[in-house]
Amino acid sequence: MIQKKRVSILRIVLLSLGFFGIQGGFSIQFARVTPIFEKLGALANEIPWYWLAAPLTGFIVQPVVGYMSDRTWGALGRRRPYILFGTILSVLALFIMPNTTFLWTAVLNFWLLSFAIDFCMQPFRAFVADILPEEQVATGYSIQTILIGIGGGVGFWVAARDWLEIFPSLSIVASSSLQLQFYITGIIFLATIIITVISTKEYPPEDMEAFLKMKGKSKGIGAEFKSFFRELFVSLKEMPPLMRKLSGVQFFTWLGFFCMWMFYSVSVAKYIFGAAEIGSELYEKGVSFASDTMVAYQVVATAFAFLMPYLVKKITAVGVHTFGLVAAGIGLLSIYFISDPFYLYIAMIGVGFAWATTLAMPYTILVSLIPPQKYGIYMGIFNFFIVIPQILAALTLGRIMKTFLGNNEMAVVLLGGVFMFVAAVVLQSLRRYNKRVAAAEL
Repeated sequence: MIQKKRVSILRIVLLSLGFFGIQGGFSIQFARVTPIFEKLGALANEIPWYWLAAPLTGFIVQPVVGYMSDRTWGALGRRRPYILFGTILSVLALFIMPNTTFLWTAVLNFWLLSFAIDFCMQPFRAFVADILPEEQVATGYSIQTILIGIGGGVGFWVAARDWLEIFPSLSIVASSSLQLQFYITGIIFLATIIITVISTKEYPPEDMEAFLKMKGKSKGIGAEFKSFFRELFVSLKEMPPLMRKLSGVQFFTWLGFFCMWMFYSVSVAKYIFGAAEIGSELYEKGVSFASDTMVAYQVVATAFAFLMPYLVKKITAVGVHTFGLVAAGIGLLSIYFISDPFYLYIAMIGVGFAWATTLAMPYTILVSLIPPQKYGIYMGIFNFFIVIPQILAALTLGRIMKTFLGNNEMAVVLLGGVFMFVAAVVLQSLRRYNKRVAAAEL
């Protein structure tokens, strides 16, 4: 059995630095994709259909990449080949997105971007468990959460800036600040991934002879997919009870986040800034202000990540996560009562607490429950409980908006707050497991 060595904090940071860039890619999507769709002619009730790309590609790509990377070993290691391939496609899509001139090309490129980010993101979750010794896994995921928070905050900050006004000389490479927002995000994405890939060395399979024998039995792509689905169904059947419990919490939590991400920026522009015309100066001002306020939830998530290990010991993991979900529910529902845009910063603070707890604790608990040789496949399966609710929302919200909500985007954001409260209630079913698992693993 390979004895994993303890590593320095700097090495752990370098291990997950790519997540900084990946989260910036997500942030530019959340801040700018819906406004792009609206400018190109999309109706409010159509937008959930276009956002189907994000969860559906995650549902398909992440477990497949997890399975394939579990069975890969070469000159670049196990996870790094997948990370690099996804990165190349992601940067390409980020550069194309602000240059689309038709709605259908924007939607197709959004599918490419979603596929590519999922392709390189999934191996990062397994990276931590692959490389760090068990006693450093919780630290690894906490640092990953910090980098996600900082990267997400930087992404929203980039999306909120009028770069041509700040640096007029950049007009030689771009005709709009929107283009520069995506270009800067793409450059950061590429740079952080390259640093991680160069600085990180992966451990080879524990039993190389058995690993090579397993690869030697491969009979092509068709056989690999058949083997994948066989292992997928077996893994689902053998899923640990606590993982099943966590799935319900994840379901409602990610419903809440998805509702917010789709419509928060345009809701701020239309219902708080009062922009009557899509693409107007007031509309742009509202979208940019919304991006700035979303920096707040990333900053809070980053700061809270430092406190979580201490708080878990005091009030347990379920207690900390409950606090985060309730805070997010209050924050999102409070937007209905806000007329002064400044108070949106306070609303987003609540979302930040939930973002921090959602990113760290479920994965820390999960790693304690699954065998190391199945980290990839189980991380992918766990993603099902993130993407399935988003797929359902994308398929049904359009009709719900048109039939019951009068195509009111703000109503969907408020519905996200309700889902956060539901997730907090479901989470209480984990209390009897919490002391045993959280105390031992967190």
